Formats: sequence, C-alpha cells, structure tokens
Amino acid sequence: MRSAAAGASVAAVLALANALANALPAAAAGEADLPAVHPRVETPALYDDAAGGKADADDPAIWRNAADPDRSLVVATAKQGGLRVYDLDARLVQSLPAPAPAHPGDAPGRFNNVDLVHGMRLAGKRADFAVTTDRGNDRLRVYRIDPAASNGPLTDVTDPAAPPVFSADQTEIDDQRTAYGLATWTDPATGRSYALVSRRERTTLALLELTPTADGRVGYRTVRTLDLPSSFRLPDGTSWSPCAEPGELPQVEGMVVDPANGTLYAGQEDVGIWRLRADLSGKPVLVDKVREYGVPATYDEASEECVAGRDPGFGGKRLTADVEGLTLVSEPGGDGYLLASSQGDDTFAAYDREVAEDNEYEGGFRVTPASAALDGSEECDGADALNQPLGRRFPHGLLVVQDGHDAPGDGDRAATNFKFVDLGEVLDALDD
Repeated sequence: MRSAAAGASVAAVLALANALANALPAAAAGEADLPAVHPRVETPALYDDAAGGKADADDPAIWRNAADPDRSLVVATAKQGGLRVYDLDARLVQSLPAPAPAHPGDAPGRFNNVDLVHGMRLAGKRADFAVTTDRGNDRLRVYRIDPAASNGPLTDVTDPAAPPVFSADQTEIDDQRTAYGLATWTDPATGRSYALVSRRERTTLALLELTPTADGRVGYRTVRTLDLPSSFRLPDGTSWSPCAEPGELPQVEGMVVDPANGTLYAGQEDVGIWRLRADLSGKPVLVDKVREYGVPATYDEASEECVAGRDPGFGGKRLTADVEGLTLVSEPGGDGYLLASSQGDDTFAAYDREVAEDNEYEGGFRVTPASAALDGSEECDGADALNQPLGRRFPHGLLVVQDGHDAPGDGDRAATNFKFVDLGEVLDALDD
C-alpha cells in the first residue's frame, strides 16, 4: 500500500477496486467462503501522526533464535517511525529511528520493507542481518542481529559511504522514486548475498550485492537492473496499462526469493505476481493477474479517482489489487506455498511453491478477529512466514501479517500493527 504522501493514488486504486467489486458476482469479487484463521497476539498500535512519531506498520521479518527458539524475534518496518523489534508475545523489544533528513527540507528516512540475511561473514565472523529499504533516502540500511547485545538485538552496521540505489542526487531522492520493495537472496553456488530492490512508481528491479567492509560495515553495489512491463497486450489485440496518476508506472513492492531454486516472485501491485530468476536473467512469467487486469480506466484529476469502464474479462480470479506482501511456506521435498496478500478484498491467496506445477492456485484464507479486543488483518501490506518450531508459543511455526486498520482505534487516529498467527492453523485451513 502506498504512503499517505500518495493518498490520491490510493484513493484512485481503491475506487477502481470497489467499482469492480460492486460490478462482479459475490464469489468473483472475493466474497466466496474462505477459511478463517485467527491471530494469537498483536503488537502495540502504531500511529502515523506527529504524536505517534509518524509510525506506520508495513513489513515484517521473522528471525529464529536457533539456540533458544522461545527468544526468536520479529523485525518490522514502521516507515518514518523506523524499525520495531518484537518478541513472540508481540511485546516491543527495541525501537530504532529512521535517519533524519540529510538537509533541512529534504525527505526524512522512511523504512519500507525488511528481509533477513543469514550467516554472512563480517569482520571475520558469521552473523545474521536485517536489511531494510530506506525509501526516504533511497538507500539500504543493514543491522547485525545479536540477541545478547546489551543495547538491543539490532545494531546498525550500514557503510556510511553506501550510495543511493536509484537516484543521481538529492534532488532526485526528494522526488521519492526511490528504493521500495525488498527481498534478500544468498547464492548457494558462490555464498554471496544480495538484495533485490524495487523502485517506487517505476517498474525497475535492481540486484544489489551486499559487500562487507574491512571495518565491520556492510555496503552494496548494483549488479544489474531489469524493467518489468508497464503496458500489456490483451487477448483482443488492444493495449492496456493500469490507471494511475500522471507520470506513475505500476510499481512492485512485495517480493520473496525461494532459496531452493533461486526463483524471485515479485508483486506488481496493479498487475499480478511475476516469477523470474533472482539474478534478474531470463524472461519473467506472469503467474497470476489481479481481477482488475485489462479493465480500461481513466484518471480524473477533479475527483482524484480512476473512472473504470466495462470489464472485458481478462483479469484473474484470486487477487484484488493491490497485490502486496509475498512470503514462502517451505515444506520438505520442495513442497509448500507462495502466499500473497490480496489487499483489495482482505484475503490471502496460496499458490503451489513448485515451479514444475506452474505455481498452481491451492486455496486462500482470511485473518479474522479472535475476539472483540483482537481484530484480524485488513488491507495487509506485508507478511512473513516461517515453518519452523518457535518455542512454546508457536511450536508449529508463525505467520506475521500487517494490519492496515487496527481496531479498536484511539478515537479518530488511524492505527496499524502486526498480527501473529499460528502457521499450523493456516496450513490446516489450506489442507481442508
């Protein structure tokens, strides 16, 4: 989901999604019965206002403490509020601020997506790291994970000489067509670790190699880039592009790499889910499309909304724009699922993890309220799953999802947070 700074674009997309949902049969519009799962716990609410430190929940990553799984952690982005670290009871363990603006009037730091790197060598020792996109400064930031550290489990080890990912200068950075979505990948053939990074309001993906320095820092270098399509040829011979504000292209945010085969899945928000090689070579394949795919629409500047035409029926049946958080559930023998947040109808779609099965759709689910005090997940931005035992609280693994509308709220203040769901319950729902 886009930030408050792009509120007009959000309104346009939601208006189009709502118009389509009202025009489609209930089952096609995502209202068909799907199994429900319920959160066990939730993190404290975050508020994207001055009193709340401009904190807005976005994307989580689960770090497993192999020595003591009960002390595993969830690292999560809070946009301008920086990073939050939670324990498995969803209690706050550490809060790290985003960087201040480079100069007065420049964009402040804004952490968008986060992922983990395991066992990378730094200063002669192997360690795990959290990597996040700092959308405000168009950079990556890297944090070493050490649960025994006295000042908190995360320590910033970003190379201060790390360059902007996409921008040539501060003026371009302030335009905020900057580092956005993120997935990490370690190539088993070379042992080198990478970050796959998308660009806000553009279709560009960049492959960045993470480069440890001699003084115990981590930088990065661009290996190559790839541009996904922004315009699509439809079966009737016409050309279609998703409706957006003038100058905006259909961006990617949610991404995940399958470490077993080096496959990258990238969610182009208003288009669908792409499958491609994590080294950005070869030809991308569109695994599934959003329902709105192919629907003609025109942006109306007066209303700041997209006015949709007749649906020609070229879209998918499982996803309602935006496609957001993507995560993998690994199972023995290469089995498992690719999970995708269908943000427009508050559902999650599950696809077969095996490329040989062409990522066949396997079902879906909703994260619904567990009680009056513990709500579900709506307009989910980010998600992460780990199919490993995590101590007494989550012995069957964990799914963490962002909730874009945490309830009950605090008066008129819009709240977001993260829900922790027993992964065993999710797998049972998908197996039924």
